[in-house]
Amino acid sequence: MSMQSIGELFSLEGRIALVTGGAGGLGRHFAGLLARAGAEVIVSSRGGDDFDAVVGEIRAAGGRAHGVAMDVSDAAGVVAAFDQACALAGAPDIIVNNAGRTVTKPLLEQTESDWDGVIDPNLKGCWLVATEAARRMVAAGKGGSIINLASILGERVGGGVAPYAISKAGVLQLTKTMALELARHDIRVNALLPGYVITDLNRDFLTSEAGDKLRMRIPSRRFCEVNDLDGPLLLLASAAGGAMSGACVAVDRAHLVSGL
Repeated sequence: MSMQSIGELFSLEGRIALVTGGAGGLGRHFAGLLARAGAEVIVSSRGGDDFDAVVGEIRAAGGRAHGVAMDVSDAAGVVAAFDQACALAGAPDIIVNNAGRTVTKPLLEQTESDWDGVIDPNLKGCWLVATEAARRMVAAGKGGSIINLASILGERVGGGVAPYAISKAGVLQLTKTMALELARHDIRVNALLPGYVITDLNRDFLTSEAGDKLRMRIPSRRFCEVNDLDGPLLLLASAAGGAMSGACVAVDRAHLVSGL
């Protein structure tokens, strides 16, 4: 067997990647990263055409990208979005299950609507997208890589975000269950568990006095930046991680192993 160069090992040339929640935040970053690695990227988002800016950025940089509308919590909508994605580029062989949301309020103030509004996209949506993607991969006769975005809150607990933490714990077990059943189809399923990542949405909080107290509880005394997720994502998406399935990879600057 010939040795691959480092570039070939992490290259996504010839691959088709779909990123949910790709119009902003981490999803937007992931879409651009996968395109730079050589993948043809399908950017999906719940809103009609709010993915246009991301698609335009990727194309302007010389990449290949398309946009599809997808409400990940609606089964029929997921199927229709995959039909459109397959017509535009072919069956995706890389899935980044990034779509999700949270509601921040004390446990006793959380409502049924809050619960459904978080569990439906974060857990049910992850299940619907991953299983539909796997069906398309099997039908196309090719393997693939499904990467589910979980959180360190799937393994530890934080106050005020009960439905979110519960949904992410479910994503971890979903990942392992799917990895078991899909291995025979050469489909790998892994999870990324980001810690606190500085983005435009949370920068003000994380740089505030309250955010600084949170930072001091992290053993490294540092938050993550979005670029810290690049290597782990490419590892799970590419041939470099070809023997990894069922792995739950924390990227948190040692936050999960903080002392009790």
